[in-house]
Amino acid sequence: MPGKPNVTIYTDGSCQGNPGPGGWGAILRSGKHERLLSGGEKDTTNNRMELHAALEALRALTESCRVTLYTDSEYLRKGITEWMPGWKRRNWRRKGGQLANVDLWMKLDEEIGRHEINWRWVKGHAGNALNERVDRLAKQAIPK
Repeated sequence: MPGKPNVTIYTDGSCQGNPGPGGWGAILRSGKHERLLSGGEKDTTNNRMELHAALEALRALTESCRVTLYTDSEYLRKGITEWMPGWKRRNWRRKGGQLANVDLWMKLDEEIGRHEINWRWVKGHAGNALNERVDRLAKQAIPK
């Protein structure tokens, strides 16, 4: 029986104003296959768009995969890899009280349980071709 498929994902979120209209984008690659995803909301924040990008990319995977997910959002990467265990111990609260975007963090927690994910941070706007592409995808998805 073959192992889990390997998938590389690049995600990004963008906002015109914060809050304001925003968009998210994701590029999923596996072997020779590439899939682009994007969406937007009229009234949102940049952080919500970053979370949506990762959530929708992971939701698009139809089976359990070995994923390398690249993001230029430290909020997303650190939220998943460092802060989430504490939030969960405190019933989805920060040490200081209410957790912003708790709805999306909880949905992400469900999705990441389905996969083996290596979370990678990449510097935004620094010449990484796939990060630049996903940035354009997110900006194009912002509702006019």
